Amino acid sequence: MSENPQSSPRPLRADAENSIARILEAAERVFAADPTASLAAVAAAAGVARTTVHRRFSSREELRDALVEVVNAKLREAIAGANAETAPPLVALYQLTVATLDLKVDWRASWQLVDQGGEGARGVDPDSIAALDSLLQRSLEAGLLRPGTDLRWTRDVYMALLHEAATARPEGEDSAHRANLVLQTLLRGVGSADHDLGLSTPTS
Repeated sequence: MSENPQSSPRPLRADAENSIARILEAAERVFAADPTASLAAVAAAAGVARTTVHRRFSSREELRDALVEVVNAKLREAIAGANAETAPPLVALYQLTVATLDLKVDWRASWQLVDQGGEGARGVDPDSIAALDSLLQRSLEAGLLRPGTDLRWTRDVYMALLHEAATARPEGEDSAHRANLVLQTLLRGVGSADHDLGLSTPTS
């Protein structure tokens, strides 16, 4: 019996995906140390030939676009993992905050490439923004936020707090501490005074 011709490309596709994953992880490490590093440096860090990197990414800009897509994919995973559409709003916000802080630290260099207010290859996935807006809307309806709260402003402040918390987080510190700090700061500002936040006060 002859070999099924449709089965042979699968190992090659898996190898290609693994190669791309190695390149992207290496690029994160290399660009974190030197944002001006060359594709050759990325190839060396990934343990692949320079031609392999050039075959997958024709330029540094194309590689940087791919790193932004990694961030967006992991952000979508964080939103799904936090059950942002179904979990109690405070629980979902906390889980999303922890996951996003981990993401911003683990992929710090790639996050620097994201245009937070832009669209296209370097922008934040609009679906992720919509999911966060929906979560904030649910937070308002649940009484977690004060009536009349400007949700667009709240989203912008939340994202800014995430950035500052990730930037200032000491090496080795658990994200749970910073997540508490972010939500305490946000919800003491726009949260309902009558709503029990249920968050422990962060300690240094």
